[in-house]
Amino acid sequence: MLTTEERARPDHPVYQPRLANVVDVEQITPYEKRFRLEWPDGDSLGHVPGQFVQVSILGVGECPISICSSPTRSEYFELTVRRVGGVTAAIHQIRKGDRMGIRGPLGRGFDVEKLHGHDIIIVSGGCALAPARSVIQYILDERHRFGEFHVLYGARTPDDLLFRDELAEWTKMDDMACHVTVDRGDSEWSGAVGVVTTLFDRLPKPRPDTRAIVIGPPVMFKFVVMDLLARGIPQKHIYCSLERRMKCGIGKCGHCQVNHLYACQDGPVFNLAELANVREAIE
Repeated sequence: MLTTEERARPDHPVYQPRLANVVDVEQITPYEKRFRLEWPDGDSLGHVPGQFVQVSILGVGECPISICSSPTRSEYFELTVRRVGGVTAAIHQIRKGDRMGIRGPLGRGFDVEKLHGHDIIIVSGGCALAPARSVIQYILDERHRFGEFHVLYGARTPDDLLFRDELAEWTKMDDMACHVTVDRGDSEWSGAVGVVTTLFDRLPKPRPDTRAIVIGPPVMFKFVVMDLLARGIPQKHIYCSLERRMKCGIGKCGHCQVNHLYACQDGPVFNLAELANVREAIE
């Protein structure tokens, strides 16, 4: 969250975009593209998993986009953009060698040090695998700091699955367990079919100090959280990312306000205990 002194500085980086070089672009689904960016001076973005940036296109506008790469890979940072409106359509026209305006990193991410030493369960749905990927990469790059590691991911159809090559790699790893399902399969799909909560039966009984991370559409939160609580994981050990309705990214416009909370500043990452009396946040 910005301090009073920082708010008074018009030259603060959260107000003024910096131009980043686009060094790679990949179409990963019919609707999403992954962009790899670098600062011209070779500096790192300086983010933590779970944070986001504001992406601006001159003459079009800006929008918040989750950072989908880990800070452990500091020579670049990556964004996955779903084409849903005018700004994201303009971003999809960006090619390798072009530049993007970037404000950030913004928001409260995951306090990864609090996750060290614990078993981790990550549950993600749809395009929310993008911000989840930042945490997944961090855990894999710092694997010795964590216990057992489980990832559950669900999408509507096989065509909607993000990072399919990486999903295939994760499912083959010996030091993590990755389970994937789709709501509706097709003639080529041989994996699980059903909502993401159907994958919970594949998990071993969690240890009492297991940490769980939930990143996905609001409709998913209620049922995933119910399952986690039923399996003995307390509220204080469950973390949620509420990346919705954000616009300005710095708590001025009020678009992301949920009761007394601003998703862009107080979050987007929240401990579930913080949301216990804010039903609108997870329903």
